[in-house]
Amino acid sequence: QVQLVESGGGLVQAGGSLKLSCAASGRTFSSYTMGWFRQAPGKEREFVAQIRWSGEDIYYADSVKGRFTISRDNAKITVYLQMNSLKPEDTAVYYCAAAKSWGTPKRLKYDYWGQGTQVTVSS
Repeated sequence: QVQLVESGGGLVQAGGSLKLSCAASGRTFSSYTMGWFRQAPGKEREFVAQIRWSGEDIYYADSVKGRFTISRDNAKITVYLQMNSLKPEDTAVYYCAAAKSWGTPKRLKYDYWGQGTQVTVSS
């Protein structure tokens, strides 16, 4: 069982930055693929980024490529999402997720989810 707790959300002006953290419990964290997703009001949840357990393979959604950076610290059992050049359309609840395997974002099934943290970008 893996428990995930996100933090770092908040209100920021357009063009600003935020860094989200996701603290995980469980001794097998280092073997999991970790991902970030977001859900805006009235919209479906969408993929943002994912990182393999080794950190060597990373995927980003086209909408955040070049602005967001996902990283992980297996020793601290934490995954991060550095968000720069934020836009109002980045406003959403951001969720951290863990998967026992690896795959492309469209195919990978995530096994555990956090409760989410709100990110609001004002124009």
